Amino acid sequence: MKKSIWVSLMLVMISSVALSACGSKENGSGANGANAGASGSAASSKPTTIGFFAPQGKAPLEDNDYTKYVEQKFNVNIKWDLAPADALVDRRQLLLASGDYPEVFLEGKFTNADLMTYGKQGVLIPLNDLIDKYAPNLKAMMDKKPYLKEAMTAPDGNIYGIPRFNECDHCIYSQKYWINQEWLDKVGLKVPTTTDELYNVLKAFKTKDPNGNGKADEIPLTGAPNKYVFNGNIDAFLMNAFIYNDNDKYLTVTDGKVDFAANKPQWKEGLAYMHKLYSEGLIDKASFTQNDQAVSQLGNREGDEVVGSVTTALLSYLVDTYDDTKTRHKHWVIVPPLKGPEGVQLAGASQGFGEFAMAITNKASEAQQIAAIKIADYAYSEEGALYSEYGVKEGDGWKKANADEKNIDGKPAKYSFSNLAPVDPNVVRNDSWSLLGPKDLSKDFRDLFATSQDPLTADGYGKRLADATKAYAPYTPKEFYPSSAYVRPEDTDTIAACNFH
Repeated sequence: MKKSIWVSLMLVMISSVALSACGSKENGSGANGANAGASGSAASSKPTTIGFFAPQGKAPLEDNDYTKYVEQKFNVNIKWDLAPADALVDRRQLLLASGDYPEVFLEGKFTNADLMTYGKQGVLIPLNDLIDKYAPNLKAMMDKKPYLKEAMTAPDGNIYGIPRFNECDHCIYSQKYWINQEWLDKVGLKVPTTTDELYNVLKAFKTKDPNGNGKADEIPLTGAPNKYVFNGNIDAFLMNAFIYNDNDKYLTVTDGKVDFAANKPQWKEGLAYMHKLYSEGLIDKASFTQNDQAVSQLGNREGDEVVGSVTTALLSYLVDTYDDTKTRHKHWVIVPPLKGPEGVQLAGASQGFGEFAMAITNKASEAQQIAAIKIADYAYSEEGALYSEYGVKEGDGWKKANADEKNIDGKPAKYSFSNLAPVDPNVVRNDSWSLLGPKDLSKDFRDLFATSQDPLTADGYGKRLADATKAYAPYTPKEFYPSSAYVRPEDTDTIAACNFH
């Protein structure tokens, strides 16, 4: 258990993963046009038919441009078995229980425990040899960063699933807190740095009429349950001034030893602090029940602004940041982690695969196995990731960046989303797989794209989130429990029975 946790913890240290695309057309490096990659790739023999299980989208996957592209490139015919996204796991379980399951689960929402369970049963096949022989892009990434391979490898030494490598800094450090700078100016206070200062700020928001309408209608702090708003629950941010809160399993890691945070005296102190805020009317009562639509209505309501601060990863839940005609969001700023009464000052973090996008079953023939692994590996090349995520045709979902366009770090960009052809909002796009299947979405890949250098514009919102993240990263514990961790094989049945993922 300790070894497995340590292996997965190494994933936490990911800061950049080198793009591993090989330089040849066969491995798909570079974006040289959709037709160039496909020509000459498909064999003249009869296509290999292969079944893929996936979530059902708004447009048919069999008519998808990227589907057609990989079918031609790898000489395959994909037969789709689709399920509604909200019933994906139930449908997967029914298929597995019946024994009538497809050759490939492209998106089966398999956790580590699932992979171990079905791997032991022989339903999911080991992918080690297939990766060694037919996945040069994925293998190069795993070789360059050995801990990536270790994190994918089950305790029995086998790899049963291929992840979607989604490296998003503002997602890793997402337990954030945003505050209304205009209101701070009105009450003559600065961005709080301690829990005591925050109390004083929220008290001033409630009693000093910062919106200036003469009414006691101010909401000092609002939030929402995490299932509706990404890290919207107030303890996701506030508890980290008392004890580390991962906002998931409530586990801490010290010198490789895992412990439970929520039964500690410091957790009780954090609850007492939040109770004080709540009992004095400084926390919105709706914070524990409202959904994302209710939060948006609060923040974007016409007339006087009524919200002073919000706990969430994304400010856009509260105020519109995507419309340059809207300006209310511009006076909202990030609040760095607070220092608590005992000097604790931490930032919650989450890193791990969570789910493995692709798994191959024992129904697959050798030819089907090879075809599936090659399709997965292609999306780990630069070209494959670009086409899979944004479409196969330049000018629709992406274009080559201009010489003056810069990425999120202010460096020259390679690709851009600016000045693309107008999109009819009534037409459902069907040119890419978007967030479907395994692929390279590492920081290196993300950094190939241009963004506005003004963080207060709609096009610069990503930069705004990245800049806000810089205030949190330094306060992350050196060790923390990953969002995914393998356990001992003998414990998988117990975990499955408890439904503890």
